[in-house]
Amino acid sequence: MSGQLIINGIVNASLIAPPAIAFSLLFGILRFPNFAIGAYVTVGAFIAYALNVGAGMPMWIAGLGAMAGTAVVVWLSDVLVFKPMRGHTPVTLLVVSIALALIIEHIIRLFYGADVRGFDLPLERPIKFAGLRITGEQIDIIVMTIVIGIAIHLLLQYTRIGKAMRATADNETLAEVRGINTSYVIAFTWFICGALFGLTGVFAGLDLVIEPLVGWYLTIPIFAAAILGGIGSPYGAMLGALLVGLAEELTVLVLPSSYKIGVGFVIIAVLLLIRPHGLLGQPEIKK
Repeated sequence: MSGQLIINGIVNASLIAPPAIAFSLLFGILRFPNFAIGAYVTVGAFIAYALNVGAGMPMWIAGLGAMAGTAVVVWLSDVLVFKPMRGHTPVTLLVVSIALALIIEHIIRLFYGADVRGFDLPLERPIKFAGLRITGEQIDIIVMTIVIGIAIHLLLQYTRIGKAMRATADNETLAEVRGINTSYVIAFTWFICGALFGLTGVFAGLDLVIEPLVGWYLTIPIFAAAILGGIGSPYGAMLGALLVGLAEELTVLVLPSSYKIGVGFVIIAVLLLIRPHGLLGQPEIKK
């Protein structure tokens, strides 16, 4: 029983790790919590659905299309909504992001309704070993998340644009003085994070269901993972996702499964009281 819960927890962690990384990257550069992340995930799920079911494309092509399409949508949300308001307080931008999330959700409802959908995939039996079960799609999600974690590490540590992202996150003004085109860095960050949100939408469609609220159901665990690991730290987001994913699944050992969604709220509340900057985050220095 506990072994199966651990597997489920790892799958759950793999599902929320990419958007938690994206959320932390965006926060690190733009310094406000973007509550529209769930809506971005939903956009990715429905783009993949439209390409896979509507256009009859193979799942891997639909997934790439979802990443590209969501990246464009996320970038446009910055150009049309957030960029004109840059300089406002983080609370103002948070409220704007909530409004944007509601707009995106209702646009999707307008075209697709509220029905539950799924991808057009061949039926496969789950893989069984030692009394444990895991599906091929879940293995793909875990492997892809590991690849994403490695790719983000290499991007931030060994590429010019990655170093520029880190410099912009540390001090945007100083980065501009040093000749870094921060506007390009910000746009690139939106595109990369949009691709991660789109891929998460594909993951959600593979492991959960496709509906207008699928991203909303993941929003609190994503926030919890980012806050637990240290908001603004992509590495902390990976660690936070693993801990939140396992905590949500292992909760059923002592509580009914309906209480899993409350785990994210508890983690956020406890961390804000004990260690507000998270496990790997840096405390804010006030002068």
